[in-house]
Amino acid sequence: MIGLVTDSNAQLPADLAERYGVEVVPLTVTVDGVEYLEGVDLDADDFYARFLTGRPAVSTAQPSPGRFAAAYEAAAERGATEILSVHIGSSVSGTVNSARLAAQVSPVPVRIVDTGTASFAVSLCTWAAGAAIAAGADIEEAAVAAERAAAEVGNVFVVGALDVARAGGRLAGDVSSAATTIPVLTLAGGVMKPVARCADLDEAADAMAEFVRAAGASLRVGVGLSDPSTLPLVRALEDRLRGAPEVAELVRYRIGPSVGAHTGPGTVGTMFAPSPA
Repeated sequence: MIGLVTDSNAQLPADLAERYGVEVVPLTVTVDGVEYLEGVDLDADDFYARFLTGRPAVSTAQPSPGRFAAAYEAAAERGATEILSVHIGSSVSGTVNSARLAAQVSPVPVRIVDTGTASFAVSLCTWAAGAAIAAGADIEEAAVAAERAAAEVGNVFVVGALDVARAGGRLAGDVSSAATTIPVLTLAGGVMKPVARCADLDEAADAMAEFVRAAGASLRVGVGLSDPSTLPLVRALEDRLRGAPEVAELVRYRIGPSVGAHTGPGTVGTMFAPSPA
């Protein structure tokens, strides 16, 4: 039996975690000097509520090796004889290093995948691995499926708090902050670049859906919701993607604290990767 482990930066929806029996190890999110475990004692609603009274100081940190060791032990206790551990890229987080240290004391062998990605892209990799395992793949074949998804993942999004994104140093200089337009962005080569400038939410939903559908056929797609104010755009985007011939499956995920720390409230995103036939 192959156990699956990921970290909370993946923003893995509960239904996918349940479908594939995934153990999620929480990152630490520090808000105004107070440490929280993402998804354990700080969820998305609590996090975005902090922005209603100002701009909180937010930072994130990787899980400790001890938290990974506990997750690996839990997977083994549930019957796993080996574990596939799929994580946020080592270029942006020390999470993979913590997982590697914990793997040395795991009661069963651990195969670690450094996805080189972040946010729901990590979920897409975990999703690919889980689907491969369910279809009878061994652990190395499942790891290859995860790595293939990492190489093929795409994204498109709208950021409400452009000042938060700009402060992170990844926002292209030609992205306008004008209140009269909604910039639709994609993260490519580590830079948030504009793909469209829209006059209203309907235009933004159209542009985002067109970007996804142009990526190819048989896509696994996640639509990300940050704070409740983004529900109209999320629903409009889902309406345009649900049933589209290019979309094999669509899920909704929350843009939680470890991602929202870099994008702020008002963010709607979608990430997608091909689903093997």
